[in-house]
Amino acid sequence: MSSLSFDFCIPNAGLVLEVRRSTVLIILSADKQPGFAGHKTACRKGFNMSPALIILALLKTSVALTVLAVGFKATWSDTVFLFQRPRLLGRAIVAMNVLMPLLALFMVTKLSLDPAVKIALAALSVSPVPPIFPKKTVKVSGTETYSVGLQVAISLLAIILVPLSMNIFQSALGLSVRMGPLAVAKLVFMTIMIPLLAGIAFRGMMPSVAQKLAKPTDAVASALLLVSVLPIVFASAGDMWQLVGNWTLVSLATFALAGLIIGYLLAGPNPEHRSVLSLATSTRHPGLAIAIAHGNFPNQKLALAAIGLYIVIAGVVAALPFPRKSTETASDSEKRTAA
Repeated sequence: MSSLSFDFCIPNAGLVLEVRRSTVLIILSADKQPGFAGHKTACRKGFNMSPALIILALLKTSVALTVLAVGFKATWSDTVFLFQRPRLLGRAIVAMNVLMPLLALFMVTKLSLDPAVKIALAALSVSPVPPIFPKKTVKVSGTETYSVGLQVAISLLAIILVPLSMNIFQSALGLSVRMGPLAVAKLVFMTIMIPLLAGIAFRGMMPSVAQKLAKPTDAVASALLLVSVLPIVFASAGDMWQLVGNWTLVSLATFALAGLIIGYLLAGPNPEHRSVLSLATSTRHPGLAIAIAHGNFPNQKLALAAIGLYIVIAGVVAALPFPRKSTETASDSEKRTAA
């Protein structure tokens, strides 16, 4: 791993990528945000940024294209779906922003886990759904309406809920941990809202063209994601391996499985909503979780590896047999919800 060593930053864009042997540090939209101690030291002049620039450019492009493809198939009514159904929104908030942070707080205070794992659990528990979330949930629910509505609602509410949750963790743990609303808003809009709304707006103007572009756009996004993620996983494998043991794998798998169960139970009787909320409660925005972890604990590089390890484990857990697949049509599900 010693041959893999590079770093770069784009200060005005708020991007930092650092790869040092087996350590990978990626911070999105962290520049100039309070609490991100250490990012200025990573941003310095006179460095070779070519390899890292390519990786980060591919990664950001893949995320943007993935969300854009979702927007090509979504409508404006999808974005306000949960805001128009406060009971469904309340269930989602309780599952994702109340019970999961409480579970993380219990695991952090009661279990003898590696400090990096504790940081990862806390950061993941308060983060919203990831940008590629609607793409994953369509495979098990068959429709974008609830998943897009959930992503928009939880992402926008994260601007308020994430700082609030961090204050609760700060009071409970006696540590100085914080994440400002402006930092959350910047990350949410750059990675989710802007490409999603752009896709929906384009569909509104040229629906037939948007429908034709959705599939190839998603295919390109998947290819770019694979190309950009592989070197990052390769470089961080050493740090992930250091975390194996001391019940790390069991605790992360338990947290992911608990998210699936909590989301499934709180979603209500609608099978479509159960399938989506179970994945949403278990799967979190890695960019925001990394920003929280690095911003509050810049010297704890293993926390970033722990977040990456959780993403892998959560993906494996989500692939296990679980009663999420809906057998109802979208119209049937909507009728049940209205009833």
